[in-house]
Formats: sequence, structure tokens, C-alpha cells
Amino acid sequence: MLETYKFLAGFAQTWGLLYFVLVFLGVLVYALAPSRKDRFDEAARMPLQED
Repeated sequence: MLETYKFLAGFAQTWGLLYFVLVFLGVLVYALAPSRKDRFDEAARMPLQED
């Protein structure tokens, strides 16, 4: 039981970290892509617009 736990804990720590780094980089690329600048600028001005 202890060996299984150690294996699963090591697996989750290693691959979990890799997974979250890849997700973070994906979100970063999505947010900073030049093709989305206009969309994000429009969304940033939305609270200042009157109906």
C-alpha cells in the first residue's frame, strides 16, 4: 500500500506540475496573442460605455 501511494504521489507531482505549466503557457499565449488585442481592448472599455 505504501509503495502504491509513493508511486501515485510521485506521478501526480511530476505530471501534475507539467500539466499545470502547459495549461498556464496555453492561457498566456491565448491572452497575449496579437490577433485577440482588439477583442480584449473592446472588453476592457465595456464597463465605461453607457447603454
